[in-house]
Amino acid sequence: MGSGAEVGDLRGPRTTVLEAPGLVAVPGLIDAHCHPLWGARAVRDADLTGAADLDAALEQLAVASRTQPPGEWVVGHGLRREWFAGAPTGGALEVAAAGRPMFVSFIDGHGALVTAEALRRAGVDGPRAFADASMIVCDAAGTPTGELREPSAMEAVREHIPPLDWARRGALYRAQLARMASVGLVSAHVMDDSPDDLVDLDALEKDADLPVRLVVHVWLKPEMDDAAVEAAIARAAGHGRRWRAGAVKFFLDGVVDQGTAWLGAPDPCGRTTAPNWPDPARYADIVARCVAAGLSCATHAIGDRAVRTALDAYAAAGPPRPAAPPCRVEHVEFCDPDDLGRFAALGVVASVQPAHVASLAAGAADGWADRLDAIRRGWGWSFADLDAAGATLAFGSDWPVASPDPRIGMMWARRRRHPGRSVEGYREDQAVDAATALRAYTLGPARAAGEQGGVLRPGAPGDITVFVGDPLASDPDEVAALPVAATIVGGVVTYRNADV
Repeated sequence: MGSGAEVGDLRGPRTTVLEAPGLVAVPGLIDAHCHPLWGARAVRDADLTGAADLDAALEQLAVASRTQPPGEWVVGHGLRREWFAGAPTGGALEVAAAGRPMFVSFIDGHGALVTAEALRRAGVDGPRAFADASMIVCDAAGTPTGELREPSAMEAVREHIPPLDWARRGALYRAQLARMASVGLVSAHVMDDSPDDLVDLDALEKDADLPVRLVVHVWLKPEMDDAAVEAAIARAAGHGRRWRAGAVKFFLDGVVDQGTAWLGAPDPCGRTTAPNWPDPARYADIVARCVAAGLSCATHAIGDRAVRTALDAYAAAGPPRPAAPPCRVEHVEFCDPDDLGRFAALGVVASVQPAHVASLAAGAADGWADRLDAIRRGWGWSFADLDAAGATLAFGSDWPVASPDPRIGMMWARRRRHPGRSVEGYREDQAVDAATALRAYTLGPARAAGEQGGVLRPGAPGDITVFVGDPLASDPDEVAALPVAATIVGGVVTYRNADV
């Protein structure tokens, strides 16, 4: 850091020099909430997130099915519930699957459709009881329809899919991490883990350094007994060169349009009044144990009742140990205004995903609003109010739910309406300014992880994103297309734009 002359004096024979008109260096961008490992596996055969409608999605699945050997599973991701006129069923996939077992998750990752052959191979022939709010949806006769709601029901089928070999799995991971570096990301907070994810990260680092730093959150589930909880806490001590754990994740509820978010009042269907974690008192007890162990707790909480319960648990647990990272609430999709000030008062991070607003902007299918009363429809994604109340905002993508590109996230945070459309967006009064959006992709996530990054100053990590143009000066519609010239992690260039 310094003048051209001062920096020039530090150049050596191994120094990489980036020099071009209009380059602007900012603190390295951080995705505070994403699923790069699970997501890479989920989209392995068909990424439907860009499909325009169900017909287009089914055509992609049919193409993927034809490329598989007979009898092999087809795995995809990105279905949207609004594509189905009534309740979605696995029957919609049968023609595309051509008799193969097929598992396709919805875009929010909280449900899936599977074919009859997939159910048969998994031995799922009726309803099941789970420790959380998961459900194998069945018809009036008790026969599974092919719809799976929430993680445990999905896992009842997914665990029967033969795992990919390391060569394919590693290639999928490397491609996704390289894609993240190419859009300017220096770091990402991984919001779930499977039993082998930490092993896979070690295997990746045997070949080369990761192009993106990763903070992995170990998943704590309602069915875990005390021994399993302690084992998970022990796993959270894992680390490599550019990845570490040190954090845990809870799912306190599900999602609104599936009827599994935890609301303070019933939805029009009389649902959404129960948590995914059946015993909130045990959830709070485990939170306290994790905080005492020096771990950051991240809680998925979409409904207002879930958000309040998470804040209550953090308040009861007390402040983190000195130098320990803060606790955080993931999504805060809608929050009772009475709870907005509690984030700052408790030192809890609001980890939110700006691009999720896209589905609520005028002109989009709106199953979300149909599940909410008039009051709660006006509480969604209160970025400006959280910021005004002093909360630390940490922006993320939730990939593969939304694009991992932070430029798109900054655009939605600042605009909250579809680019180029004259129709009204969703709660445009909750848009934030350019400086706040950039801070929420840099300093906010760094603070959430208990790290010293997110700034450019002597002594900070050498994590830098270089743009061709100034993201603070750009129009919100233009920032999404602002070229990334280079991404630098720990002083090492992990991506360089060949055109710059």
